[in-house]
Amino acid sequence: MKTTTLEESANILKLLGDKTRLSILGLLQIKTFCVCELVDIFKMTQPAISQHLRKLKDAGLVKEKRKGQWIHYSLNRNSDYFQLVEDILRHIPSQDDKLNILEQQSSKMTCK
Repeated sequence: MKTTTLEESANILKLLGDKTRLSILGLLQIKTFCVCELVDIFKMTQPAISQHLRKLKDAGLVKEKRKGQWIHYSLNRNSDYFQLVEDILRHIPSQDDKLNILEQQSSKMTCK
């Protein structure tokens, strides 16, 4: 594992200071999600969710995989910051309520 600088750690903590990004990481800790699923869960626009995901990807915290026209995101467990992120995620509330929203709307999903 690479030793990170204080500045790098501060930048990751700043990135995780946004509740939407922190919640997205909490969900990605459970499973892989398509952008359209996250749009439904957070009731945000696709560009807004994509912006959050881009910041997380640029920091190396998430990775993406294209499946047809859809991009699926997962937590990057090989990130130099994974241990820090995992420790922080232990202190946030369960994301089960957001998963329930997705399950209730699963019949409407078109990205699978």
